[in-house]
Amino acid sequence: MESPVNIKKLAQLLNLSIATVSKALRDSHDIGQETKEKVIALAKELNYQPNPHASFLRKHNSKTIAVIIPEIANNYFTLAINGIESVADEKGYHVIIYLSHENVDREVAFSRHLHSGRADGILISVSSTTTDYTHLHDLQKKGLPIVFFDRVCEDFNTVKVTTDDYQSGYLATKHLIDQGCKRIAHLAISTSISIGNNRAKGYLQALQDHGVMTDESFLIECINNTVLDTELIKDLFLHIKPDGIFAAVERYAIICYEICEELGLNIPQDVKIISFSNIQTASLLNPSMSTITQPAFEIGREAATMLLKKLEKKNFELKDETIVIQSKLIPRKSTMM
Repeated sequence: MESPVNIKKLAQLLNLSIATVSKALRDSHDIGQETKEKVIALAKELNYQPNPHASFLRKHNSKTIAVIIPEIANNYFTLAINGIESVADEKGYHVIIYLSHENVDREVAFSRHLHSGRADGILISVSSTTTDYTHLHDLQKKGLPIVFFDRVCEDFNTVKVTTDDYQSGYLATKHLIDQGCKRIAHLAISTSISIGNNRAKGYLQALQDHGVMTDESFLIECINNTVLDTELIKDLFLHIKPDGIFAAVERYAIICYEICEELGLNIPQDVKIISFSNIQTASLLNPSMSTITQPAFEIGREAATMLLKKLEKKNFELKDETIVIQSKLIPRKSTMM
């Protein structure tokens, strides 16, 4: 059986150097148009297929980006991944997804795995248990570019792509106030991460600005365990008796719907609920749920765009900047007066 054609064979047949043939196939500006056309024509004629593994060894470029996320059940991350893949596909990159399951130890293990050069760059949304970023600093020191999205490390010197969490938390709380709520509870994701901290700050500021009662018992920091979070939220309804709920993530809002059904509470007459959520069925819930809808696809796409600019442009630097894409408040029946 005849061996497949490689770059060395093309170079011999064309009486060109291997480097010239390689550059011509990559459409390098160093090679003249006539030479490029000759190389490409012969490559097509002989059905030349590039060897991606050989390319990796020569360039140390895997044409792969790693995406580390805390969970996949959240519809936000599904949409963000779609945005990331839309850019990666356009540029001929593969995407590998790593799920930390909100576990910092898994996140650290992934970062060690990526030391081997399996990916050219990393997009990451950190876990709710991540407080030390040494593992990511180590990757950056080795020259692996990192871009944060959604849950970011604000002190990390790179691009972060997120939404206006503080302002959206403020608007969600103000919406409940405008709808007549006086006892507003916030179901917070971990306040040790950027989104949890900023959404909680927005909530507290809105209460203060509008003279609504504030009490630490109204701010419940959930712990990403469905059974224990359900107990925390049920205890809130039984003893604190809020008339408004601002949930930092959609799963806490869904738990509220279930508890209200169990306790015979009516939404929105007894308690009004609004949540950060990208769940597509929010309008189909009974009653339809008011949401802060995040531009998840756009956030994923922008984060991937910035990372790939770094990978493909020699002089492009990932500046220490935060790119904010605004969310949208969508009022529905769960907060009607």
